[in-house]
Amino acid sequence: MGDIHNKAEELKGEFKENVGDATDNEDLQAEGTAEKAKAKAKQAAENVKDGIEDAADSVRDTFKH
Repeated sequence: MGDIHNKAEELKGEFKENVGDATDNEDLQAEGTAEKAKAKAKQAAENVKDGIEDAADSVRDTFKH
């Protein structure tokens, strides 16, 4: 579910960024850029967490046998 939520936030930020560019609204453009970056960072952190959990599961499975 996080993937979908993060992608939606990223797209919302990109939309604001583009509207800000089109209307010469620097505040809206900056807000969109920040939202987009935040969503990408959250997704990257979730990916790292998932990778760590997968590695831990693999180690546990190795020592079960």
